[in-house]
Amino acid sequence: MKTRRIYATPNLAAAHAALAAARDTGIEPDSLSLIARSDIEMDAVPDELREAHTDIVPAALRGAAGGGAVGLVAGLVAVAVPPLGITLAGAGVMAAVGALVGSWSSALVGASVPDPVRRQFEETIETGQILLVIDAEDDALHRAEAAVLRAGASPLPYEAATAVS
Repeated sequence: MKTRRIYATPNLAAAHAALAAARDTGIEPDSLSLIARSDIEMDAVPDELREAHTDIVPAALRGAAGGGAVGLVAGLVAVAVPPLGITLAGAGVMAAVGALVGSWSSALVGASVPDPVRRQFEETIETGQILLVIDAEDDALHRAEAAVLRAGASPLPYEAATAVS
């Protein structure tokens, strides 16, 4: 399972230096991203390095789990009521429909909620600092951390499992 760590850099040059240092230790490019104030991101951060601005993927996953569970329970209750004529296959279909509806509705809500990193470090971002986000396995994170710190980044108090590993 991958872990997410966040580092702050004072400017874009330092962010690129920390990014290069992380890449040099073997961190895959798709495991690295930058978060900055919107005017900095629009002008200077390449699209492939921009962190998602919303909580859409984790919200969709939570919705699929919740909707699927509710659909399954409703399907099993319907199976227990003989006049309805629902079979176990029908209960499975209800679970699948519940998962689809749950993920769709949760994704809509998640699209409007800023991601957790932006919420937690909003003040840091607004001061013009650029955040480096690394999602990697623990052994790769330990190798990268020393190099990223030498490049001028400062660790921030954030460590969490990555939503999608």
